[in-house]
Amino acid sequence: MNKRNIALVSTMLVTALTGCSSAASNDSSANNGGSGAKQDTLRIAMGSPGEGLIKVWETIGKEFEAQHQGIKVEFNYQDDDTYQTIGLPNLLSGKNAPDLYFEWAGQRLQTRVTDGYAADITGQLESSGLKDMFAEGTFNGMVIDGKTYMIPTAGDVTNVIFYNKKMFNDLGLQPPATWEEFLKVCETIKQAGITPLVIGNSDLWTAGNWVAHILSRVAGEDAYSEAMQLKQPFNSPDFVKAYGYVKELWDKGYINENISAASDSEADMLFLNGSGAMHPIGSWLAATAVEETPDLELGYFNTPAMPDGKGNQESVIGVLNGMVVNKNSKLIDEAIEFMKLYSSPESSKKLSDAGAVPITKDGIDKETMLPLSLELNDLMENAPVLVSPPDTGYSIEVANALNMATSKVIGGAESPEAALAELETTIAPLKK
Repeated sequence: MNKRNIALVSTMLVTALTGCSSAASNDSSANNGGSGAKQDTLRIAMGSPGEGLIKVWETIGKEFEAQHQGIKVEFNYQDDDTYQTIGLPNLLSGKNAPDLYFEWAGQRLQTRVTDGYAADITGQLESSGLKDMFAEGTFNGMVIDGKTYMIPTAGDVTNVIFYNKKMFNDLGLQPPATWEEFLKVCETIKQAGITPLVIGNSDLWTAGNWVAHILSRVAGEDAYSEAMQLKQPFNSPDFVKAYGYVKELWDKGYINENISAASDSEADMLFLNGSGAMHPIGSWLAATAVEETPDLELGYFNTPAMPDGKGNQESVIGVLNGMVVNKNSKLIDEAIEFMKLYSSPESSKKLSDAGAVPITKDGIDKETMLPLSLELNDLMENAPVLVSPPDTGYSIEVANALNMATSKVIGGAESPEAALAELETTIAPLKK
């Protein structure tokens, strides 16, 4: 994952409050404060949104408890990579499965629906008034066969190229608009003794996101999407060409040598502390930068236009995400009510102050939101084409195989041809 959703904090691993619950809190017949009233537990699971947003979620949880006597709200936060791979599936199949859980729109949501872990909430959204809190189009990717299965919480641009404005100014550089200009910028930075690009790809998804955008720009969005759905091969001239541009970055020494060993969080800090001029990563870095290096002058630019690219050269790679109500929950109505409170203007203000970009009609406070976050939100809203990242829009197995191929090319381990041939071998069983 991927971490897109949400600003990630390197020091946070797993906070599993569910596992620490007492037997009484797990028993719906437990007494509430000795009053004799029955107590139910509304369990909510997600990756780690960062310390600031965790405080907001828990504040909303306490407000909900105060408004709903007999309901205890219990959160389970996990490291994002754990959550996306084994964490959420294990939770859903476990004894104390979440009633409400974070997920990405698109293929991953489809999987939850197919596996029977997503409730059709079309009727509840209408009757509760929750649907009216969102603008038209917000539920894109969340409606399957005419039924709505997700409540939107945010949209993330999953990759732009952040840059250190002071370094650029000192070197007389401007954000590049084309790939040719981008290479010239990289060379100028390298000649100044600075690492042009800092990337942490130990978990594969970071470079995987950026390079997927390059693939879609070169081969075209349809070709990229069809390959991800196994409708056409990856090992094609256009994909080889796209990977060739990526290989050139490594061959010319424009990328940090420890790219395959460093985590995304470590790369974040290397960049924020001045060890590199540019950093391809998602919109959540804006909030991290304010927390960690508030004096840093941070800018960004979208992936530059690729030479003779078949895709839309102004496309944006991003994803919509939200919360899914577990079809097996006994508290479906309560889960809807919780999300109505979460989506309220008052809660949106708290989320915005903590660096999030709420997706409700009243969620964006332009006076208090980080200016850079506002710009990135506008970038996504105005995108002519929104490209889905490999690991949120499509099959995890295919995404992992593509991200592995990408890591071998961008880390200098294999040629584009060899990496793509190996990718085809890996995904061959999935086509049967």
